[in-house]
Amino acid sequence: MRIRSAVSIVVMLGLTTAACGKKTPPLARPAPPPPPTTAATAPARPPAPPEPVAEPTVVPPEPVPSDSISSASLDDLNRNSPLKAAFFAYDSAELAAPAQAALTENAAVLKRYPSWTVTIEGHCDERGTAEYNLALGERRAVAARTYLVSLGIPADRLRTVSYGKEFPFDSGHDDPAYAKNRRAHFVITAK
Repeated sequence: MRIRSAVSIVVMLGLTTAACGKKTPPLARPAPPPPPTTAATAPARPPAPPEPVAEPTVVPPEPVPSDSISSASLDDLNRNSPLKAAFFAYDSAELAAPAQAALTENAAVLKRYPSWTVTIEGHCDERGTAEYNLALGERRAVAARTYLVSLGIPADRLRTVSYGKEFPFDSGHDDPAYAKNRRAHFVITAK
């Protein structure tokens, strides 16, 4: 038992000496990088606002020289309109040569008076249902508008509306009256 106690004492002394010995300071290790943030842990940042769009400078149209047309009221202009109607064949919205010629003349007038705004009314003869004639009148008005735009008239100056067979130009019930009613009619709405 004495040997055991002597061994115990020696072990105790060894541990105490080792514990009391000069310790070396711990080495400083760099801090680990922060964990990557995920959409769930980080608050969502709103997207950056879009770049502002530069507004174009609006240049007013050149003043039109004084003449009887530019000094007339809208009522007088529409009563004695310088714009011609474009006429269509039965059950058609295609522009025949005479209709294209009338629209070409109208484009020249509209270019001369660039401040005018025009409504193009699509009309039909009395044959056919009201619904069909409203759709056909719309196609006629749009065809006239598309042709004028192709000639250089800005689309924002042209409006379309269809009246179908509701407002005939000629109230007769024969082919000559029907031919006058199948038209795209032009109304000056602003100057």
